[in-house]
Amino acid sequence: MSNFRVNKLAFALALSSSSALALAQHQDANSLQVDVTGSREGGQSILTPTKILAGDELQNKLGATLGATLANELGVSATGYGSGSSRPVIRGLDGPRVQILQNGISVGDVSNISADHAVATPIQTARQIEILRGAAALMYGSGSSGGLVNIVNDRILTNLPDATTGVINTSVESVNQGKAASLDLDTAVGSVALHLDTAVNNANNYRIPGNAELNGPNANWAINPGEPVNVPYSGKLPFSYSNQNNLGLGASYVGQSGYTGISIERLNHNYGTPTSEGGFIQQSQNRYDFSHQTRDPFAGFSSFKFNAANINYLHTEYNNNGAAFTQWSNKANEARFELAHKEILGWSGTIGAQFTGASLNATDLQSNSYAIVPPTKSNSNSVFWIEEGRFGALQTSLGARYNLVSQNPNQSTAFPTDIDFTSQNGSPSPTAPTLQNRNFNLFSYSAGGMWNLQGGYGLGMAFTVSQRAPSAQELFSYGPHDATATFDVGNSNLSTETSRNLEVNIQKTVGLLRGKASVYQNMFSNYIYGFYTGAYSPSNENFSVVQSSQANATIRGAEGELTYNWNQKGAAGRIFGDVSYGTFNGGGQISGNLPLQPAPRMGLELAHRTGGWLTNATYIYGLQQTRLASFEIGPTPSYSLLNGGVSYTEKINKINWTAYMVLKNLLNQDIRYATTPMPVRLYAPQPGRSIMVGLKASF
Repeated sequence: MSNFRVNKLAFALALSSSSALALAQHQDANSLQVDVTGSREGGQSILTPTKILAGDELQNKLGATLGATLANELGVSATGYGSGSSRPVIRGLDGPRVQILQNGISVGDVSNISADHAVATPIQTARQIEILRGAAALMYGSGSSGGLVNIVNDRILTNLPDATTGVINTSVESVNQGKAASLDLDTAVGSVALHLDTAVNNANNYRIPGNAELNGPNANWAINPGEPVNVPYSGKLPFSYSNQNNLGLGASYVGQSGYTGISIERLNHNYGTPTSEGGFIQQSQNRYDFSHQTRDPFAGFSSFKFNAANINYLHTEYNNNGAAFTQWSNKANEARFELAHKEILGWSGTIGAQFTGASLNATDLQSNSYAIVPPTKSNSNSVFWIEEGRFGALQTSLGARYNLVSQNPNQSTAFPTDIDFTSQNGSPSPTAPTLQNRNFNLFSYSAGGMWNLQGGYGLGMAFTVSQRAPSAQELFSYGPHDATATFDVGNSNLSTETSRNLEVNIQKTVGLLRGKASVYQNMFSNYIYGFYTGAYSPSNENFSVVQSSQANATIRGAEGELTYNWNQKGAAGRIFGDVSYGTFNGGGQISGNLPLQPAPRMGLELAHRTGGWLTNATYIYGLQQTRLASFEIGPTPSYSLLNGGVSYTEKINKINWTAYMVLKNLLNQDIRYATTPMPVRLYAPQPGRSIMVGLKASF
C-alpha cells in the first residue's frame, strides 16, 4: 500500500475518532497557549505568535489578499501580482519556506509554487491572523525557515454562545470601484454551536500612479533575449482585477470535557495577472474540516486534540484572449493530534503527530499533457514535541520535529524532446530531470531562552535548525512558466535544504512604553534557488532557462519597534524598522545577492482613541533596493507610503455600529516591491491613491 493510501486511511480513521487539534489561540490550563487580549500580543511567552492581528488593527490593515494585509508588519513584506495574488515574505523568505495555515491546517493550495497563484483562504471573515516562528512553528511543519502564518476563523466553535452574535461588514473603495460585504453569525441550539460566514469582494482594474512600465512607457525592458517589451499603459492597470466569494458553515457539540465539530467551505476566486501579456485565473476550493478536543483526558495530561481536513483545490489559467491553457489541481488530506501534559518540574509541553498526503496535477489544456511539472504524489509523516519551562526569571523553550517526506512523480510522464535551446554563453543545453521517487528524512529543532529582567524587560536568544525537502516543482519541473517568463528545469538530485537561524532579542512588554528589537543570522546549507543558465528557448517566447540548483547562503537582518500606549485609549505611537540582506556563500554556480529580497524600511504610526472615535495614520519609507541578484533588473525605486483612517462606533439597541474610512497611498506613490518577480515588478505597480468607506454592525 502506498504512503498516499496510508494517509487517506489515516484521514478516514481520524474522522471516526473523538479527538482533535485545538489551535494555539484556544486556552487550556497548564498547556501551551496564546494569551490574546484584544489585538495586543500576549505576554513574554516565547512560544506565542510573534504577531497577532485582530480587532480594530486587523480591520484597519485588512487588504484584498493575505500579503497586502501583512505587508507592513515588522519583518514581513509581500509579493504583488495585482489585486488577486499576494503572499507574505518573512525576513526575505517566501514560497515553500513560509507555510500558510487555516486554523492550524495547511491551506492545501498551490500558492507556494508561483507568485501568481493566490492563497486559497478567505481573510474577510478572519478573527485574527498570527505570525509564528521558532519552536512554535515546529508544531505545524518543517521547512518553515521564514516562519508561518495562521488565519484563524471560528467555523468550529469551542464554546457555546450565550446568544446569537454576528458581524455584518460592507465597504466600497475608490481606486478599483471595489465593493465588499461579509457576514459572520454564531448561535447555539442546546449543546450544539452553529456558525455561518460568507464574504463577497469584487474589484475592477485599479488605477496606478503614472505609467505601468517602470521609468515610463519607453523603458522597453528586456527580461529575456530578443525584442524588448513595451507596456504603454497608464490610468487603470489591465488584468489587475479580483472577484472573490466564499461560504463557510460549521457545527460543533460542546460539552463539559471538550467539543467535537465539523465545517465546510466553498471558495471561488477570479482574478487577473498583470504581466506584460496579461491573463487571468479562475480558482475554486472545497474544504472539509473535523475537530475534537478532550480536556483532562487522563491523569497528567491537560488536553487531547485532533484535527483533520480534506481539501480539493482547482484553478485554470487563461491568456489575455480568454483561452484556457493550463489547469492546476491539488487534492490533499491532513490529520494531526496533540497531547498536552501538565506541568512537570517546571515544564509544560505538547507531543503530537501529523500526516499529510497530496496529489498535484498540472495539465496543458492544449495538448492534454502535463504542464511544467508532472503529476506528483507527496506524503509527509511527522512527529513533534515542544516544551516551555519557567524557572524564576528564566523562561526556556525546546522543540523538535521529525519528518519523513516522499515525492513520487508519475514516472510514465513523457517530457518533450523537440524543444529548441540557444545558449548566450556557450553553456550546454538543459536536459530533462530524471523521474524517480525521492525520500527525505528531516530533523528540525529549536532551543531558546529569555531572561525576564526588572521593569518588564526581557533578553532572549533562540537557535533553530529547520530542514526542508525539495518540492515537486524544484525536483521535476520541465517546461515554460509564463508567470515568471522562464523555462523551468528541475533537478531530481537535489538534497535536503537546512537552515540554521540564530536570533538575539530584547523586549519590554509592560508599561506605556514598550518595545522589541531583534538581530538574526540565518545560514543555509544547500539553499535551493533558480539558476539562470544563460540558455533560452526560442520556441517558448525566448524564455530564459532556469535550473533548480543549490548553494550555501546567508540572510542577516535586524528589526525593531518602539510603541507608546499602543491599542489603548488616548494618544498612541509606534516607530519601527526592518532590514535583511541575503547573499550566496559559494558552493554552487552563483555568487552575490539572493533574488527577490525586500528593501529596508522604516515607519511611524500615530493613533488616538477617545469615546467611540479612533483615528490613525501610518508613514512608511521604503529604501531603494540596489542589492539585486545578478539576473535581476533594477534597482527598485524607493517610495513613501502614507495611509490613514478614522472610525466612529456607537451602540444603538444592542448593536455596535461602526462607520469607518481608510485612506491608502495618499501620496499616490509608484510602489514596486523588490520581492515581486520581474515580469510584474517592471510592468505593474501597486494601486495609487484610494479611499475606502464602510459600515460594520456587531451584535
